Amino acid sequence: MTGFLTTHVLDTARGCPAQGLKIELFRIEGETRSHLKTLTTNDDGRTDEQILPAAHFQTGTYELRFHAGEYLDATGTPPESPRFLDVIPLRFGMSEESHYHVPLLLSPFGYSTYRGS
Repeated sequence: MTGFLTTHVLDTARGCPAQGLKIELFRIEGETRSHLKTLTTNDDGRTDEQILPAAHFQTGTYELRFHAGEYLDATGTPPESPRFLDVIPLRFGMSEESHYHVPLLLSPFGYSTYRGS
């Protein structure tokens, strides 16, 4: 099986997929962080394409940056200055050529993630 990376963002405060949330993908090598791609979630809270497709998959350390503050502003969540959650960085390793699914469960004051399927 060839590896690839996907995500799914759910807004647990509103009880729906997080549509329109910007996500950036970086590859981490030592102290170097290289931007690979920027995507936005669709109406199902997923990206229209794999974040890291099989043709570009490599094992290693990566970081997804979820732009939660912009999303919360766009959904009309009452603003704070500064927002408690703005950009959420998730750094994780992919050690085998497999499907890695890294979902984000989001609310204005907390989030959780896990390795999904």
